[in-house]
Amino acid sequence: MSTPLTTTVTARSAVLSLLLGAHPPELEGREIVAAMRLFGISESTTRAAMSRMVSAGDLVRDGGRYALSDRLARRQARTDSPALVRWDGTWETAIVTTSGRSAGDRAELRAEMTRLRLAELREGVWMRPANLDRTLPASIREVTTRFTARPDDDPSDLARALWDLPEWARRGHALLDALADAGDDGRARFLTMVSVVRHLYCDPLLPDELRPPDWPAGELTARYADFRGWLAEMRIGRG
Repeated sequence: MSTPLTTTVTARSAVLSLLLGAHPPELEGREIVAAMRLFGISESTTRAAMSRMVSAGDLVRDGGRYALSDRLARRQARTDSPALVRWDGTWETAIVTTSGRSAGDRAELRAEMTRLRLAELREGVWMRPANLDRTLPASIREVTTRFTARPDDDPSDLARALWDLPEWARRGHALLDALADAGDDGRARFLTMVSVVRHLYCDPLLPDELRPPDWPAGELTARYADFRGWLAEMRIGRG
C-alpha cells in the first residue's frame, strides 16, 4: 500500500513551515493567523499552537511578532542545505563507543544522526559518503569514534543498503505531480509543500556518482525555493 502524499498537518507543522519560508524567519502574529486561516486552520487553533510553541522554546515572541528560536534556527542551518564538496570516494563513519546511556539519550542520538544525513549500517555504526562540508556537533563527537574509509565493494551497493533510494525517488516524483495538480490552489500547494519539506530533510544528499537516474531532489529543491518566494510575496495580512 502506498503512503499518502500528504499526512495530517498539525498547526505546529504549518506554522513552522510558514516561518521557514519567511526571510528572516519571523512574522506578525496576525500574518500567521491570516495565513493559517487561508490554509484551513482556525485562529483559535493557530493561537493555541503559537502559545505552546513559545512555551516549548520553538518560537520567540517580541510584542506581536513571532520568530524561530535560536535553537530551531541553528538546527535549520545545520540540516537544511549543507554545503556539498567534491567526493573523493571516502565515507565518513561514526561508531558509537559510549555505553550506559539512557533510552532517551539513545533516541536523541539516533534522531540527531538522521538529521545530519547519516544512516545506520548496523546498531551503533553510522555512515555516509564524505561529500558534506560540515563539522559534527560536540554532542556527537563526545560519544563516537570517527574516521573515513573506502569500501572494497561497489559503493552504490552500500548506498542502496543504507537508504531506500527507489522509494525516495518515487515519492519525490509523486510530490512533484501533486504540486502540478495543485496549480493556483494556495491551500493544496501549502499542504503539499509541507510534505515536500519533510521529504527533502530525508534526502541523503548523495554525490552524483551514487544517485540513481532521474533523481528528483534538484527539482524539489527548486520548487521549494519558488514556494518560499511565493510566501514572501504574499505577506498575508498586510493591506
